Amino acid sequence: MDDFPALASRPLQGAARICRPDTGRSTVTLDSPAIDVMTDLTQVAAVVIEPQATMQLAHGYMMQRGVRMLLAMDKDDTLAGIITATDLLGEKPVALVRDQRVHHADILVSDLMTPASRLQAIDMRHVSNARVGHIVSSLQQSRRHHALVVQHDAEGRPEVRGIFSLSQIARQLGMPLQLPEAAGSFAEIEAALSS
Repeated sequence: MDDFPALASRPLQGAARICRPDTGRSTVTLDSPAIDVMTDLTQVAAVVIEPQATMQLAHGYMMQRGVRMLLAMDKDDTLAGIITATDLLGEKPVALVRDQRVHHADILVSDLMTPASRLQAIDMRHVSNARVGHIVSSLQQSRRHHALVVQHDAEGRPEVRGIFSLSQIARQLGMPLQLPEAAGSFAEIEAALSS
């Protein structure tokens, strides 16, 4: 290693602080550019999992990475679907165990994920001119905690460029954000349909 001499070091002196990300970043408001709250996958690596991974592995990976959604990627590196913490911790696994007599430990990501064919996405061209408030409204209207952002590569194929997360936006805004409650009774459903 003669080509790479060791760097000089010295004892750490005094009370040291730790650098924090986004220290100089301005406060995000509903009128801020939407790009300010998008996880840009050209800047941050996507958190991915294989559809054949177990539900427990997916949950552990979410906990380890501090995320509530994973992109499920096929072996050919294409999007198979998404799986969220709600998918893992909600009614879906219980229904599988009850209805299909599947052992809890045998439930796979592919059993619970929303397949790519059923996903909605926002075009990056629209995001470029949008504000944070537009994204919050879009998530609330669709009653989803996450939204994918797509663009097209040089050959015109779609690629996932970014992700919006309602909980991340709430943290950046410094205010709670909720999804509207789903209609619970037949009367509420009828009222929603007639309006």
